[in-house]
Amino acid sequence: MKKVIYLDYNATTPVDKEVVREMLPYLQTHFGNPSSSYSIGRYSKEAMTLARKQVADLINAKPNEIIFTSGGTESNNHAIRGVAFVNQNKGKHIITTAIEHPAIIEVCRYLEKLGWEITYVPVDKCGSVNAKDIKNSIRSETTLITVMHANNEVGTIQPIEEIAKIASEYSITFHTDAAQSVGKIEIDVQKMGVDLLTIAGHKLYAPKGIGALYVKEGTRLNNLFFGAGQENGVRPGTENVPYIVALGKACEIAMLDFDKNTNNMLSTKTMLINELRTKLNNKIHINGSETDCLPNTLSIAFLGTEAHSLASTISANLLISTGSACHANSIEISSVLKAMAIDIKTAASTVRISTGRHTTEDEIYTSTEIINEAIKRLS
Repeated sequence: MKKVIYLDYNATTPVDKEVVREMLPYLQTHFGNPSSSYSIGRYSKEAMTLARKQVADLINAKPNEIIFTSGGTESNNHAIRGVAFVNQNKGKHIITTAIEHPAIIEVCRYLEKLGWEITYVPVDKCGSVNAKDIKNSIRSETTLITVMHANNEVGTIQPIEEIAKIASEYSITFHTDAAQSVGKIEIDVQKMGVDLLTIAGHKLYAPKGIGALYVKEGTRLNNLFFGAGQENGVRPGTENVPYIVALGKACEIAMLDFDKNTNNMLSTKTMLINELRTKLNNKIHINGSETDCLPNTLSIAFLGTEAHSLASTISANLLISTGSACHANSIEISSVLKAMAIDIKTAASTVRISTGRHTTEDEIYTSTEIINEAIKRLS
């Protein structure tokens, strides 16, 4: 059976074999409830303690600042709603950007229905927000600023440290969604100066359904759920021990092999760009910044070729994603590309290609051949 080349690592990653091995005992023999006092419960509790430290070490946090969640969406919801509700007597104004993930935007829209005011700060043509625009949006009633660390579609990295300093100056809680950046670029919550940071396990070779929220000591949040006292009472419910163990192991691997993985993602992406430019005579357009960008992410328009047709044509051999959604014979351009003022023809020709830590040069060369041949057929 022919192997299909996978180049959509920003959508999700395969679970690392070491991660699977690490979690298996907690699905089989060490199945005890961590709140139990007997041995199999203690094994689970100890495993969670180790995992909390592994996650904390990757982002230079303290273990007690890590709250395990079901994934990035829950972490984002808890951060935004938690801060909004705990500070509603102070003010009901939140600042975010026009290119956030739906797990941010939809929460903000929900809060708007409840009386909060949201400022959606625009971005430039590269998808980068200006910290001065964030500062100029601050009001006396602003209680939260939430800006993603790196964009999931175009890969642009935001000036998080600069924004964090502004937030601190005005005593405003600052959250960043780092789902796409953890394990790809350096994450140091001390240097960044953030109060809250989102991690999604399935973006860094852990299973789907597990994530974490970094909560800086002293940061106040309202609960999303109510129950017993797990996760310091912040996120009650019997813990998902096998998946927590998996996230911890994935973070440990990411830290140990960080330079190797980052260099491979960047070198294969660079090769991809160069090969496509050569084969297609520069009839391409790269969206976003080529420098302030995730090492693995390429948003690229093949000018004159409809993205969905291309992705469908090559799907038996190569898996990538598109920069637009297709509904009933109409094309809806992504909100990110709209915010970047990408023209509709370019946006409709845009695909996202994202490399992984084990992507090979052979896979890249074959992928560019597949894309080139498909574009010829579709022309």
